[in-house]
This record gives sequence, C-alpha cells and structure tokens, in this order.
Amino acid sequence: MPELKLHTYGPADGPQVLAVHGMTGHGARWAHLAENHLADVRVLAPDLIGHGQSPWTPPWDIAAQVEGLKSVLDANAAGPVVVVGHSYGGALAVHLAKSHPELVRGLLLLDPAIELDAGDLLEVAGLTAKYPDYTDAAEAKSEKVNGAWADVPTELLEAEVADHLIETADGRVAWRISTPAIVASWGELARPLVVPPADVPTIVVQAMRVQPPYVSESFAAALHDRLGDRLTMLEFDCDHMVAQAKPVEVAELVRRLL
Repeated sequence: MPELKLHTYGPADGPQVLAVHGMTGHGARWAHLAENHLADVRVLAPDLIGHGQSPWTPPWDIAAQVEGLKSVLDANAAGPVVVVGHSYGGALAVHLAKSHPELVRGLLLLDPAIELDAGDLLEVAGLTAKYPDYTDAAEAKSEKVNGAWADVPTELLEAEVADHLIETADGRVAWRISTPAIVASWGELARPLVVPPADVPTIVVQAMRVQPPYVSESFAAALHDRLGDRLTMLEFDCDHMVAQAKPVEVAELVRRLL
C-alpha cells in the first residue's frame, strides 16, 4: 500500500479526527477549520490516492482509498477516531466505518456523495477528461467561484490556489491531481449505497444550495433504518464546500462527536 501524504494539525496528544477531502481536493483544505476552530484537536488530513502529493498510481477504487486511510490510522492514531468526510470523502468515511468499524467512533458526513446518478457521473467524468486544465489562475478561480465555492471566503480560495494549483508542461495551470485517477473515481460514486454499522453515531449535513442534492432520499432512509436515534440529519444553507462556508458550525459538530 503506498504511503499517503499526511497533513497534521493540532497537538499530538489532542483528541483525534481523521479528515477526508472530496474529489479533486487535498488534505490542506482542512487547515482553516483545524487551525482556527479546532486548535486543541489533532487533525489527520491525508491527500487521497491520485490527489495532491500522494502517489498517483492505481488502483484508484474505493477499496484502495479505504485501505490508504486505514494505513494512516494504523500509523498515527491511538484508538478509534471521529471521521469527517466531505463529498467523495464522505463516501470513503462510510466505507471505512463499514470495513473497519474498530477504527471509527463517529462520523460527520458533509454533503456526502453516495450513489449519485450514473448519467451525471458519465458527463462529469467526460468533462474532466476533456478539460483537465486552465489558461491561468484567474480562469481556475472563476470556475470555483461560479460553482461549488460560491459562498467560500476569498482568502480561502486564494489559499487553495497557492496550495493546489500548479503549472503544466505546456504553460497552462491545473490542480495538483491525476486526471486518470479523477476520471476513474467519478465512476466509483455510482456504486450502490452503503451505511455505517448501527452503533456508530453519525451526523449528516446536507448542503441545501446543491441541486440536485447529493444526499438522496434513499440514502437518508437507509441511514434512518440502520442507525435510528444514533443518526442526526441537518440542513445547512450553503453550497457544497460545507467546511469552508460554515466552519464554526462544522467545528461544533466535530466537538459533539468527540
């Protein structure tokens, strides 16, 4: 199993949280939340396979990503942790809890991307393959501002550009990701839904400005059936980047699970 690049925040002896970024992201996206709102918490934030500074070589499927996360916890965690997962990272968090329940004490799923429409995923995978880069940083930022980052503070978008945007060989710019890995990973989000073990406290945040919603009625129903009163479903008035748009509220939910 290749070793993932790991970003760490907070004191080594603090309560431990595994933070899992979404598709095309990287672990340093959690820096603002960790440093400004969870300063007493030990946050472990890896770059996923095919993302950031982690290995870009396959396999890129959910099973490989989960085993990478398990390796991070085996090497860095003392006992079960709270897992915070955003979007694709939310799907990985659920799979981690299902495959390795002894590692997870609670789940916070921020607009998780689970069992999405296969036709929509085919379209977005095709666009990823066709348009993998940008003319310059202004174009890259414009795409985010006019999309999922519409309500994210400007300084966080600037940090994203500084951390994650790189020059390509032909003088253009691109996010620090493997295009083949991302194309393959979009398809993983069409997999049939899974739910956590019944004894894992789980909080799900749905970003209400995302339409069609990532949190489907079928996923919500399956969670209710499995978890009962261990499930909390919340609706936030924000776009898809929940931790960046609502850091105070997200930090409070992390502390609730801790």
